[in-house]
Amino acid sequence: MECPSKRLKSRSSKKAWEDPAFKQQLLADPKAAVQDAFGVALPQEIQVTTVEETASHYYLVIPPNPEDLGSGESNVEVVW
Repeated sequence: MECPSKRLKSRSSKKAWEDPAFKQQLLADPKAAVQDAFGVALPQEIQVTTVEETASHYYLVIPPNPEDLGSGESNVEVVW
């Protein structure tokens, strides 16, 4: 089963490819874009930065180490 956060990221990318206005909103205000397009309100404590790769410029994102997150459960997986 796919993680909910990966599903939302995938849906956002697909919509950005198909809808130039959504892509611009996603680049300018990603949380509002996700809320408007998918009805998902990301918590205030979650920060989202959108960047666009090109054919010659890639981004490598290193997620947080699960061991550094401590024993508390995070809502991030559920919403993003």
